[in-house]
Order: sequence, then C-alpha cells, then structure tokens
Amino acid sequence: MREKPIKSILFVCLGNICRSPLAEGVFHSVLAERGLAGRIVLDSAATSGWEVGSAPDPRSVAVAAKHGVDISGQRARKVLAEDFSRFDLILGMDKANVRDLKALATATARDRVHLYLDFAIGKTADVPDPYYNGAEAFASVYRMIREASEALAKRLEASASPTSGQASSTM
Repeated sequence: MREKPIKSILFVCLGNICRSPLAEGVFHSVLAERGLAGRIVLDSAATSGWEVGSAPDPRSVAVAAKHGVDISGQRARKVLAEDFSRFDLILGMDKANVRDLKALATATARDRVHLYLDFAIGKTADVPDPYYNGAEAFASVYRMIREASEALAKRLEASASPTSGQASSTM
C-alpha cells in the first residue's frame, strides 16, 4: 500500500527562533531549487510560548542570508492542537521536542511526529540548539539542516513518484 502523500510539514523546536525557522526556510529553498515550491505547505512552531511573536534569532537570519535564504519575515508561534490535524508531518528538532509533541498529540496523530534527522536521513540524532553558542554553532546547524532538507526532498519526491520503489534506469 502506498504512503499517503505529504502535503504539509511543520518544523518544531523549543522557541521557534533558531532551528525550526531555519529548517522551514531552508526546506522552502530546497523545494524551490527543485521546482517544487508551493506544492508542500510549510510552517514552523515552538513547544514553548516564551518567544511567541518574536523574529528569528539574528544569527539564524544571518546564516540563512549567507546562503541566499530569507527567514527574516517569520514570527515565532506555539504549536496548537489543530496543528496535529493540519500537518501531515511534524518534525521535532530534538528528542525533547518530539517527546513534548507526542504528549500534546492525540493518539491518532502521534504517528505524524518524528525526529527531523531520523526521518530525513535515518540518523537518530538531535539538531543541537545553537542559542547559547556563537556563529559557528549556527553555521553547523545550517549545514545539518541543509543536508537533511536535501534528503527529505529526495525522499518525498521518491514517495510521490509513480515508479516509487522501483529501480531507476538513470542511476
């Protein structure tokens, strides 16, 4: 049986000012590069309410801009109950985010919640919170998110392909 196509993704971290807005912006950029912009609804949110209404951290904005991605217009928001029915896929940046999301989700929605790096590249690891570190930590997080975004886009393209699961003659 075919997997349900993913048409909406929510990226989640603790404050929605560092990792998740970066993931939303980078994944949007990756989709645009592949000619897929607008095919998947993207958003980001926080498990906490501390930063609601805040712009992304200036260091996230800077590292994104360095790579041609503009996340400056995003504003932090907290995960809402309706997000669990609105989004096909909810990706937590770390294990604590995933735990908090699963605690908020209804039993039928818990299967939508995954650890970002695990779902995208099969690596059970956190995207570390760079907030208390310097520019290099934000650059490292950007690289992790970019790699995961490329892999996630490839995975979603493969699952949407009518020949999904078959060997490709172009490889």
